[in-house]
Amino acid sequence: MTANLLIPIALALSYVLGSVPTGLWLGQWLRGVDIRTMGSGNIGATNTMRSLGKMYGLAALVFDVFKGWFPVMMAPYMHTWEYLPVGCGMAAIMGHAFPIFLWFRGGKGVATSAGVFLGLAPMPMVLAGAVFFAVLATTRMVSAGSIAAAAAMSVAVFIFEIPWPVRWFTLIVAALVIVKHHSNIRRILRHEETKL
Repeated sequence: MTANLLIPIALALSYVLGSVPTGLWLGQWLRGVDIRTMGSGNIGATNTMRSLGKMYGLAALVFDVFKGWFPVMMAPYMHTWEYLPVGCGMAAIMGHAFPIFLWFRGGKGVATSAGVFLGLAPMPMVLAGAVFFAVLATTRMVSAGSIAAAAAMSVAVFIFEIPWPVRWFTLIVAALVIVKHHSNIRRILRHEETKL
């Protein structure tokens, strides 16, 4: 196997790992329910928590974060190409948002994106995490916290010494997260968004 072949292999494995629908499979395997028919219908950790309980939600959150963090951290061991960690991070996020296991209809990618940026840009991610929890505590809306954190992350990568490819990648991911929340934004504006 040539070294360059490891690049597409790493990207493909990152996408497949990102595609694992944690909350959905937890519900199907352990409770015999499909969380897509419950709550918001989303496969992410928030709907897992609302549909199955806090422990299931926490398990989904931890693994969804891991799905983003692990490919980024393993990429340098797969190949020396400097952009591979960013590529693997994007592949994992795309896997969660457009999973192969669910005919490309997935979640919003917030937790998986958090895992990616814990690996790529930990200090901006800590700042974005603080914004998330502050907004969540104020509004009790996970969606509002996620949108605010995505915006904060876009600013934070320009405050800290972060490589330019990661900065551009951050802007793309933040835009993706916000776009995936379009229905939440409409409900927030109508004062109809579900609160914790």
